[in-house]
Amino acid sequence: MTIEEMKRRKRELGYSFNKLSELSGVPVGTLQKIFSGETSSPRYNTIQAISEVLSDAPAEEVHEPSEAFVLTSGKALPDRYYEGEKTIDDYIALPEGTRVELIDGKFYDMAAPTTIHQSISFEICYLLKNYVSRNGGKCVPFVAPTDVQLDCDNKTMVQPDVLVVCDRDKITKARIVGAPDFVVEVISPSNPIMDAMIKLFKYQKAGVREYWIVYPDEKRVTVFDFAKNVGPQDYTFEDSIPVAIWDGKCEIDFSYIYSQIEFMYDKN
Repeated sequence: MTIEEMKRRKRELGYSFNKLSELSGVPVGTLQKIFSGETSSPRYNTIQAISEVLSDAPAEEVHEPSEAFVLTSGKALPDRYYEGEKTIDDYIALPEGTRVELIDGKFYDMAAPTTIHQSISFEICYLLKNYVSRNGGKCVPFVAPTDVQLDCDNKTMVQPDVLVVCDRDKITKARIVGAPDFVVEVISPSNPIMDAMIKLFKYQKAGVREYWIVYPDEKRVTVFDFAKNVGPQDYTFEDSIPVAIWDGKCEIDFSYIYSQIEFMYDKN
């Protein structure tokens, strides 16, 4: 069974990734990468396990799929969700589990994060949190998924990988309203233009003071100090990078972060 055949059969059965994982024993993250095309050469045993589940499913289970799980043209939603200008009300009304961001009235798909992606985000947030705790500051670090109503309007809602908000009046129970002071995005190989171009200009225009872009595959970090109009400055995973919003008193040691995740680079 080819990947396209598996996609079609999954839609016919209306199986979610969780359901397919339960029946096949293949992790949800692996399934998502295979069906999205991120993994171009899956292991034979993995394909075999998925094919057996989809081929052996009883005919009575076949039904029209839920829109939440339909994949069309590589998108996570039916085409109608991408038509016309969208608002935060449309964003809130999306099917549960949908991974998109809303920027200037348009939905953009978000790839499922890899283990390396998630680990880098959590390590950065942990180090930022430690600094704030030690110094008794009022700034609050967050890690994705945290909704950020970036422009305080109804046309943009993003989920930065890591962010720091120093004005606590911007923090509500539901989301952050307004620009964070500090943002980190960890580049996704499937959509590098989003973080390196679209969000770069959006964050700068919205009033974010400092923006870091982390490139896991290249083991480098690009830093923009928008507040001082400085950037880009490039660092590697061997560097300790000063956090400009705190005048460099806090540094994120990427050699330490890499030492914690290096073993993941050898995994498939």
